[in-house]
Amino acid sequence: MATLTHHESATAEYLEVSPRTNRKFLMILVAGVVVLAIGLILSAMGIGAHHEAAGAAAHGAEHAQAEGSPIWLKRLIVSLWHNNVFFVGVSTIGTFFVALQYVAYAGWSVLIKRINEAMSAWILPGAIIMLVVFFLGRHDLFHWTHEGIMDPKSEHYDAIIAGKSGFLNTPFYIIRTVLYLGIWWFFSQRLRKLSLEEDLNGGTEYFHKSINVSALFLVLYAVSSSMSAWDWVMSVDVHWFSTMFGWYVFASWWVTGIAATTLTAIYLKQAGYLRFMNASHLHDLGKFIFGFSIFWTYVWFSQFMLIWYANLPEEAVYYNQRLGGFNGQYTWIFFFNLLINFAFPFLVLMTRDAKRQMIMLKIVCIAVIIGHWSDFYLMFMPATMKADNGFIIEIGVALIFLGAFLMLFTKRLSQASLVPVHHPFLDESVHHTT
Repeated sequence: MATLTHHESATAEYLEVSPRTNRKFLMILVAGVVVLAIGLILSAMGIGAHHEAAGAAAHGAEHAQAEGSPIWLKRLIVSLWHNNVFFVGVSTIGTFFVALQYVAYAGWSVLIKRINEAMSAWILPGAIIMLVVFFLGRHDLFHWTHEGIMDPKSEHYDAIIAGKSGFLNTPFYIIRTVLYLGIWWFFSQRLRKLSLEEDLNGGTEYFHKSINVSALFLVLYAVSSSMSAWDWVMSVDVHWFSTMFGWYVFASWWVTGIAATTLTAIYLKQAGYLRFMNASHLHDLGKFIFGFSIFWTYVWFSQFMLIWYANLPEEAVYYNQRLGGFNGQYTWIFFFNLLINFAFPFLVLMTRDAKRQMIMLKIVCIAVIIGHWSDFYLMFMPATMKADNGFIIEIGVALIFLGAFLMLFTKRLSQASLVPVHHPFLDESVHHTT
């Protein structure tokens, strides 16, 4: 066997997305449209309409009237928001991972760097979708947007929500949302540009610039990711609050992003790309999934335990809805999330060998992605749909988003060498061992 040389390690690799692969992604998107259409028709025909009455009875007829879009339309709006928040968050993790590696002076991850850069391709279209869905469907998503809710003279006045009016008002909400998404998009583009210029020109100038850009991004992301979780997810349950919720949402995004990175790296390796990626790289990615699945569970348990122990009505209502509310129809999802997001990756990836086997990592990554999509489902549905939830519309929308995301993701991947040929730590990554 020939000895690896520096010249060999720096060989560029370009992804060619075949028409067959694009057709597969298109089929996923089309399947999503078909499933969505079936779900909308069934919902419009009133199948499962008995849940609507249950939801209204549980939360008051006046609340149901205030959010009174047809059930099929409301489910569509909530599903669009749910999936877009999920995919936008996972996309930003790509930029976050790149920035983290730069600031840590990490060398092992250089070979998978382009995967993380490409993940941010959804940020801009996701930003557009988010603003459009908010303007068209905000009353179905956010109770605090209703007319008169903060007006003491209105019959719909809510003193608790009115007390949050300085933060929860539409103009300020839009400003914050644009700011979050603008920051994430700008820094993802900036790091990508520096990376591509490094490929063309070499040298260490771009590497040091990337470290400075990454340090600033990490500071801004630490604040903006938590605040976006408050705005986009927690304010759906407008009476409820948790000081740990920003960390909880980030943990879910983070472990999903790592799973998506690992899954992509494995598929590329099996397709003949990333020639220098070895079992040690997979091992480190597996350790990330293993460790941060435990971290997600730690945050999940800490939030749950503190709320359960204090037993304050304004906090406990969140878990009452999800554990026993609405005739217990969310209870199985509550425990399913624990099983698939903690117990499964923890038990499967416990050994060193499991973290180095592609088949084991593929199974766990797919499970983690599905599990955390389900986690976001549980964050949104009880607060918005009450007992009118379902899965056909929701899965259809998820497939549409997945197909569109994969198209943009692979297009971005194919636009530059999969190997950042002039990165200063490339040889360290090529010869990485654990």
